[in-house]
Amino acid sequence: MTLRLIPTRPFADQRPGTSGLRKKVAIFQQPHYLENFVQSVFDVQPWLAGGLLVVGGDGRYYNQTAIQIILRMAAAHGVSRVLVGQHGILSTPAVSCLIRKHGAAGGLILSASHNPGGPEGDFGIKFNIDNGGPAPEKVTEAIYTRTKTIDVYRILESTEVDLGTLGGSVLGNMAVEVIDPVADYAALMGSLFDFEAISRLMQDGTFRMCFDAMHAVTGPYARAIFEDQLGAPAGTVINGVPLQDFGGGHPDPNLAHAVELANRMNGPDAPHFGAASDGDGDRNLILGQRFFVNPSDSLALIAANAHVVPGYRTGVVGIARSMPTSAAADRVAAHLGLPCYETPTGWKFFGTLMDAGKVTFCGEESFGTGSSHVREKDGLWAVLFWLNLLAHHPNRSVEEMVFHHWRRFGRNFHSRHDYEGLDSDAANVLMAHLQGSLRHLPGQSYGARRIRHCDDFSYSDPVDGSVSLGGGIRIIFDDDSRIIYRLSGTGTEGATLRIYLECYEADPTRHAQDPQQALAPFIQIAESVADIRARTGRHRPDVVV
Repeated sequence: MTLRLIPTRPFADQRPGTSGLRKKVAIFQQPHYLENFVQSVFDVQPWLAGGLLVVGGDGRYYNQTAIQIILRMAAAHGVSRVLVGQHGILSTPAVSCLIRKHGAAGGLILSASHNPGGPEGDFGIKFNIDNGGPAPEKVTEAIYTRTKTIDVYRILESTEVDLGTLGGSVLGNMAVEVIDPVADYAALMGSLFDFEAISRLMQDGTFRMCFDAMHAVTGPYARAIFEDQLGAPAGTVINGVPLQDFGGGHPDPNLAHAVELANRMNGPDAPHFGAASDGDGDRNLILGQRFFVNPSDSLALIAANAHVVPGYRTGVVGIARSMPTSAAADRVAAHLGLPCYETPTGWKFFGTLMDAGKVTFCGEESFGTGSSHVREKDGLWAVLFWLNLLAHHPNRSVEEMVFHHWRRFGRNFHSRHDYEGLDSDAANVLMAHLQGSLRHLPGQSYGARRIRHCDDFSYSDPVDGSVSLGGGIRIIFDDDSRIIYRLSGTGTEGATLRIYLECYEADPTRHAQDPQQALAPFIQIAESVADIRARTGRHRPDVVV
């Protein structure tokens, strides 16, 4: 085995987004592209030398190739030990679990989350710090700064590590342990939830569920937990084998992409409970029979019912949500006398709050929910939380659970309209137009709706004092209804404009309205204020959530 120093040149496009560096596979396959980024991580995180590193990914195309490169580079940088999932498989929340349980110095996750996979699809990499969470902005900016000046990287010349066989091996002076990707994570879930009660629910003969793993990373986890441990019938988990191209599908757990699950849940013989997770296992979709649970409502309902779940009976210290997520969780926090924090989009902003003991639950409208048990959003955790609630209320359906919550707290109608694959220049001009309108919009009326306040969301972290700007354009009305515009940081092609719409309804007789109907006035205002059709050429959104 020989240590090699490879001359290289910087790439100009290696700034991490809200969830790491994501590009088309072909970009990552360029000579030195992945190596430059990984070298930059080691350069700005020197304490990885001599420490433990966790490495794994969602099984998408190029995952195992990337892992072999990372292992050889880790050995070249003096990493003492690496834990890597068998076949390179580790869900994102499982990586966080492993970092925290084993005291690792950090982890590298190979995933583009909910983006499509395959040779023509997307690939991604992100660094998680020693608390188990995504690297904060100061770290990702340091990594990016280093990528702009890099001129050499270090790598060990060696044969490939066998990722298919459990057990230990040595690469240079570094120990490599190929581990069961599920075991530690499943043990953590068993310590939080009432598995006995959920098992009784699963095996009572009247309850049926369907979990769609979307041929992504959660298939092995879901089968091990739902079918093997909790006793759900074989076949409860569908699309459970991880595939490099996710079976040709788009592993995004929403109604636009989880079509097979949605069709089952809307059919005449629908299961009582349906759920799905995404490419890397950190997002979730919750469905009842012919009923969709909005992720904002899911966060609020989880927080309101924490007392029935063993791992949270000692109390909840606070709740956090991303700014575009509805204020439904705020109402629960106010009722419980808890603080509720509004952060920018990106799970890393929750990490400092959890580390400081300020929040227990947190969530994002983009189908991400989690708690302080790890430092990532956690799809299967959310599904198990719902199963625990249903086991505690065996005579309530998913729909009845949600309507009961709305009767207590009122309903925050909430929707997200995505315009995908926009010309980047046109999208930036649209946002600049909105920026320029901020000082003129307050006081203007659109029908019965009067704008009270507008801004570009900024956030001062209450723990470390860091300031984040440019979180999204907010238009807030006199009744606290909101329209929010922001460009997504998770795509790899063109730009995605996301528009969030929200209004509150206290009257229970109006809670059954279709959200698009309840939000219709705001949909029209959002189009008018941003002049979407003229500026983008689009007459309707590509995805409505």
